[in-house]
Amino acid sequence: MIRVPGGPFTMGSERFYPEEAPLRHVSVDAFWIDEAPVTNRDFARFVEATGHVTVAEIAPDPRDYPGMSPEMAHAGSLVFRKTATPVDTANPAHWWNFEFGASWRHPLGAGSDIDALDLWDHPVVHVAYADAEAYAKWAGKDLPTEAEFEFAAKGGLEGADYAWGDELAPEGRMMANYWQGLFPFANQCLDGWERTSPVRSFPANGYGLYDMIGNTWEWTRDWWSERPEGGKKPGGSCCAISNPKGAKLKESFDPAQPLVKIGRKVIKGGSHLCAANYCQRYRPAARHPEMIDTATTHIGFRCVVREK
Repeated sequence: MIRVPGGPFTMGSERFYPEEAPLRHVSVDAFWIDEAPVTNRDFARFVEATGHVTVAEIAPDPRDYPGMSPEMAHAGSLVFRKTATPVDTANPAHWWNFEFGASWRHPLGAGSDIDALDLWDHPVVHVAYADAEAYAKWAGKDLPTEAEFEFAAKGGLEGADYAWGDELAPEGRMMANYWQGLFPFANQCLDGWERTSPVRSFPANGYGLYDMIGNTWEWTRDWWSERPEGGKKPGGSCCAISNPKGAKLKESFDPAQPLVKIGRKVIKGGSHLCAANYCQRYRPAARHPEMIDTATTHIGFRCVVREK
């Protein structure tokens, strides 16, 4: 783990997506954070020690999903499949497939295997929020808040769009694992990877942390809110908001699915599927909601330990 000193910083952005705004003055206490995301190797040790069964390995209960077809009541997870041609990017169903048998052990579907694919040092994926939380508890740690993650991802920079400065690819160098080309059908793989990459494959940020941007999204402990806590611009108050904790459970429900009362947590950091033409969320300020029961090929996590 790496010790992050804490302190005041400007959280959010007004240059990209509306849910990142407005800018707000925030401070966090010092904390320790995993140098890199939890890997398949790390997660396998946890499973061996505890016998933990992930959410993706348990068949969903139709009572939790009004209108769900009975044929879908089987264990599985969401797997990304690149399309052959351009598609309407407003509809994620073009590239996300719920595949029976997909799990952290079988990341590309039932017929795949982390050993055969040599993914032991890649971030673990297909982990729902409860799985990340269980791992953190076993390790004597916790999941970061949104503010802690953003502060750590910045690496000490203030006002920069990216974790390494204001250029996405300075002098053509790939600084993180994200999608180069037109999503979701044409990935140029300039960074060397079609999907996830081994942790520490790209330069560390100013705090010595790896993969805070790209590779996989990462769970935080904060409930989602469209308008982040402390929605005031810096200078509007004399005091920084200290250690913000996010919204309440009921505020995180998806208004587009009123019958589904499943909370959404904030995920941070972007992933290997973020692209210039679709999801420019390979930035510290970027944030996105994810239902806590969801597991996919592009969400992982890391842990923290607080000094207080």
